[in-house]
Amino acid sequence: MTNDNDIYYTIEKTSVAEFKDRGSRFIAYACPVKDMAEFKDRLNEIRKEHPKATHHCFAYRIGLAGNIFRVSDDGEPSGTAGRPILGQIDSKGLVNVLVVVVRYFGGTLLGVPGLINAYKSAASLALQMTPLVQKQVEEEYRVQFDYTQINDLMMLVRQYNCRVVRQDMQLFCNMTLAIPRNRVSEVRYKLQEMRNIEISPGLA
Repeated sequence: MTNDNDIYYTIEKTSVAEFKDRGSRFIAYACPVKDMAEFKDRLNEIRKEHPKATHHCFAYRIGLAGNIFRVSDDGEPSGTAGRPILGQIDSKGLVNVLVVVVRYFGGTLLGVPGLINAYKSAASLALQMTPLVQKQVEEEYRVQFDYTQINDLMMLVRQYNCRVVRQDMQLFCNMTLAIPRNRVSEVRYKLQEMRNIEISPGLA
């Protein structure tokens, strides 16, 4: 059984879309980001790509609980850019997503309703250009085992759709597994049935 707390929706590929209104160009980038470091890297890349743009407005929502978010109007009137961008991310129920909308001013003022519509439309177009991906919420565990048990362990990994995050294969092996949250108790039980395997919660 999978419930809504065991899955989340995100994107895996960056997409770009453009919206124009009365001479102004709004170029939107929808990017997958897992943490603040990735957000900063992507924003800096886009700023370097568009050094002459008038504004670099953005919104992101990070973390599986979706409780880390930020909006920036970057000099546009308050509430006309970042909030409408975040609204598009939220309308699709996405997390770990950054949308940056770069504006080149076209000489005509759009007014508050025009700006809200432009930033919302650009963000919406970019998110339509990339597939939405359903992922399982995972919990990490460290497993220590003897090298001779690798085949049994990998069979379990495949059977329960786990993911190998890190591995250190010596005579005694260390592996960090990301286990789907709804299969954790089953996988732990199976691992404990195997001899000489130690399992402990991984460091997130």
